[in-house]
Amino acid sequence: MFVTQFLGAFNDNLFRTAMVMLVIYGIYRSEAQEAAFSALAGGLFILPFFLLSALSGQLADAIDKTRIIRAVKTAEIGIMVFGAAGLLLLNVPLMLVALTAMGIHSTFFGPIKYAILPQHLENDEVLGGTGLVEAGTYIAILGGTILGGLLVVQDPDGRYHAEYAAAAVLLVAVAGRIAGQFVPPAPPSTEDSGTLNDPDLPRPGLDWHILRASIRLVKATMHVPRLFVAIMAISFFWAMGAVLAAQFPPLVKNVFGGDQSVATLFLAIFSVGVATGSLIINRLLNGKVSARFAPISALLMGLCVLALYLLSRTWTPFPDLVGIKAFLAEPSGWPVVASLFGVATFGGMFVVPLYAFLTTSVPKSETARTVAANNIVNSGAMVGATVLLFGMVQLGVSVQETLLLVAAGTLVSAWLGRKLHQACVAAGYP
Repeated sequence: MFVTQFLGAFNDNLFRTAMVMLVIYGIYRSEAQEAAFSALAGGLFILPFFLLSALSGQLADAIDKTRIIRAVKTAEIGIMVFGAAGLLLLNVPLMLVALTAMGIHSTFFGPIKYAILPQHLENDEVLGGTGLVEAGTYIAILGGTILGGLLVVQDPDGRYHAEYAAAAVLLVAVAGRIAGQFVPPAPPSTEDSGTLNDPDLPRPGLDWHILRASIRLVKATMHVPRLFVAIMAISFFWAMGAVLAAQFPPLVKNVFGGDQSVATLFLAIFSVGVATGSLIINRLLNGKVSARFAPISALLMGLCVLALYLLSRTWTPFPDLVGIKAFLAEPSGWPVVASLFGVATFGGMFVVPLYAFLTTSVPKSETARTVAANNIVNSGAMVGATVLLFGMVQLGVSVQETLLLVAAGTLVSAWLGRKLHQACVAAGYP
């Protein structure tokens, strides 16, 4: 299971990074176009989570999760055929179609990677397991990001191409399907679902009416105070993450004057930071699921975003795009790296216990649907954030100024983290 989800995250980011680097450095030549493309790509990837998470959660709780894993990993191979064609032909619409399809793939896989943990781990192991999955996911993001950046090649005449990236996404998809064949069975749980005790909560079975199923699922989950606050806190985190991820390549190119290797470095540092934070919080909590460190983690994340903003405002741009060595040779180079690493580390410390809380505070028969309800609200927040970002860019708001929006958002996250800790204590959780 760990290898399967690792390869899925690796391939998502291998393809997305190769696509973004190819489009921003090799096709577009306008700062506004580049920022708008990044926002659009982020929105298209997230949209399926908003539309299809209810169905994916019902499926994961109704049938063996392993069957779903094998089906979606088989579909990934077909999706990457289109993705590889888009990379080879420099066809932006085809690449965006593949990206949207990968969003659908991840929508059906997403609830499983968290919901399967309580079926194979003891209660005091779930936080550690969630932390390892989250750390593994971001190490996979790191590897896919680095490889995706390296496999977009620039010729001496200045043209960019991505034949190696096209071959790589196909190979990784095949490897993921092979790994999925060995995931242990995870049949539907028969544990009583009376904990939430709500007649509106969808029981095992399928409601193919997407809108009705989504509304019922979110309504039934969000009426529980502790789940409501946890999901809202996670949603604010991912909304801020969507803005940051969409703006990294334009920020690197148009503010810091870095080439694609520096953009890859930024994404890699973010991945390592989240993985580090995931492991640190597990050690601090000693395996106990708790939100007591959430408020301070969110505030420290906000301070690091603010530091990144201030450093970007005082940065002197290079006359030409530079690589990692020249970027780090600048006096503010390493402080920028440290600020970005802090953002990611404290972000990982904030979000990991919240996912563990979602999967341990409901019966095993409802874990996938609870995660799916979380994904619906998360994706709505992320799509909203990318739409807001797109609109702000069109109105002339700079990439740097969007960092202030993220810094302000961490204050809301800190408040939600505190409310969750209070709700958990009131409900008898640590």
